[in-house]
Amino acid sequence: MRTLAEIIEGQTPLTLGIAATVARACRSMRDRGVGAVMVVGKDGRLEGIFTGRDAVCRVLADGKLAETTRLADVMTRDPMTARPATSAIEVLRLMRDSGFRHVPVVEEGRILGIVSRGDFCGVEIDRLDEEVGVWEKL
Repeated sequence: MRTLAEIIEGQTPLTLGIAATVARACRSMRDRGVGAVMVVGKDGRLEGIFTGRDAVCRVLADGKLAETTRLADVMTRDPMTARPATSAIEVLRLMRDSGFRHVPVVEEGRILGIVSRGDFCGVEIDRLDEEVGVWEKL
């Protein structure tokens, strides 16, 4: 079973400051082909995460303007994170149990990358599905 360090190897995570606008975040996510941006404070530490789902539910659905709304106002603060030594199956369980699709990988306050469900291979997904099936039978 792979660790997160193996999955994020060579990744350059997308980060923006808390004062960045939603419009800038959405353009950056589009240009990079990713579904989330990690929001950092002045010290470079993770403050929150902003996803495409946030853009729809917290910005568009509420009639906010993307050009003027700051990430600090619509991001998920203090998101759950994982360490690079965490196994793929552990993060898949966390995503399933918590209902989110992105997990930042952080060590000692330093952002190393981010994983989403699509980063995992069939074997890892199959193992999670197998576990779910076992628990449903109990």
